[in-house]
Amino acid sequence: MHLTFESGDPTQAPTDALVVLVGTGSESPVWSVPAEDVDTSLSGGLKTLALDARFSGKTGTTLVVPTLGQAVSRRVVLAGVGPVAPLPATAVTRAAGAAARAARDAGARHVAFALPDPDWGIDSASALGAAAIGVSLGLYQFTAYRGAAAPASADGREVETIRFVSPGLDDASAARSLRRAGAVSRAVNFARDLGNEPASILTPEEFAARARSTAESFGLEIEVLGPPELAEIGAAATLAVGGGSVNGPRLIRLRYQPDTNTGDSRVPGLVGKAITFDTGGYSIKPYEGMLDMKGDMSGGAAVLGAMSALRDLECQTPVVATICAAENMISGTAFRPGDVLRGMNGVTMEILSTDAEGRLVLADGLVDTARRGATELIDLATLTGAAVVALGDGTTALFASEDRLADRLLSSAEEVGERMWRMPLIDELEQKIEGDVADIKNTGGRAGGAITAALFLKHFTERLPWAHLDIAGSARQQKASAIGPKGSTGVGVRTLLTYLTA
Repeated sequence: MHLTFESGDPTQAPTDALVVLVGTGSESPVWSVPAEDVDTSLSGGLKTLALDARFSGKTGTTLVVPTLGQAVSRRVVLAGVGPVAPLPATAVTRAAGAAARAARDAGARHVAFALPDPDWGIDSASALGAAAIGVSLGLYQFTAYRGAAAPASADGREVETIRFVSPGLDDASAARSLRRAGAVSRAVNFARDLGNEPASILTPEEFAARARSTAESFGLEIEVLGPPELAEIGAAATLAVGGGSVNGPRLIRLRYQPDTNTGDSRVPGLVGKAITFDTGGYSIKPYEGMLDMKGDMSGGAAVLGAMSALRDLECQTPVVATICAAENMISGTAFRPGDVLRGMNGVTMEILSTDAEGRLVLADGLVDTARRGATELIDLATLTGAAVVALGDGTTALFASEDRLADRLLSSAEEVGERMWRMPLIDELEQKIEGDVADIKNTGGRAGGAITAALFLKHFTERLPWAHLDIAGSARQQKASAIGPKGSTGVGVRTLLTYLTA
């Protein structure tokens, strides 16, 4: 799909479909200027059809209207953005994604997108960037394993070009917005690709190979540690989790260094859980619990996706990252309930459940990242079902040791429209993970399970400011949304990129 910008009147762009925005008002929809112009060319028919269809302009809703030769475009796609005073960029992103999907489903191959009116409270450059991200995410498809004779999409429909049109934006600003939007959306869709790969393909070794290719393409330093190197640094937890699989674990170290030295002493450290498949080990999961476990590496995918975009976004801050990749399987060499492991920082861990394995690899990743010079730590992991019980699908649970770090992450998440909610680190629950024969246990039971998992991780943060993003409820979606199909969402990438480049 090719994205371009042109300055001019969007209603005069010959195309298969013209997307125009409609907002919600107190009594009736709020029509943008291009929408009003198209309605005039259709002798008031557009508003009549919208009224008949009860189209209110709610965020993410669409209505496709054939123009029957009475307008330059063959179809008009009304895209709802919700309240427009002022119009948030996140609403433009959702509207653009929903409209692009609706245009594709209607058979459009070439689409024009009318950017919102300046008096709606969003500047044209920001609106262009938000819309470009929306269409790129909305039209994403994972087609790697469709048959050779099958079409690229399930029904053969595919959008080839999208032109964004506005009379009030210069070409240089437009090019900059499209370039940044392209870097962000590519990073998200890359993380989605990883999350959608079968576990038989995306083993820890293959994850490391893709990380190496990514590092070479986007100017990152990389070092991959296999089982012998993990033993040398004392990463016993990662070795234990991956010990039951013929596909040995990998610890992937990445580093981004800005092109210019800004003298910034801050070095964010990102840590991603990448369990490429999780059977639960000897604490085996039920059948239904394994169906989405190829996506248990989504935290690592988000970290790799975000790191891949830092050079293109001209991030001015050095960043280090660690991806903890392992496959949790069952065999004669698998770890067992009752085992005791020693962390890289000397903290000993009593294993009550081999299905609480993500926090074990993260323990090694957090310590390793701190030792490599990070001044703050942010980990991402599909860690607990308890977070999903607490917040439902689509919301990330945030735990943080420091209010300032938490506030900046929450602000970044809100800016890009990734739902996030801060959860408490309740000290009194620490007693639930006190070990009987070791320092701590790797689970504190079902009650407060997301909190006790975070408290477990806190033992390995080396007293650095730290935030934990439990993405168990947001890493995958069970049905299509405005900005993507069923499957991996790439959650966390946009939040991290906003946080790191602010």
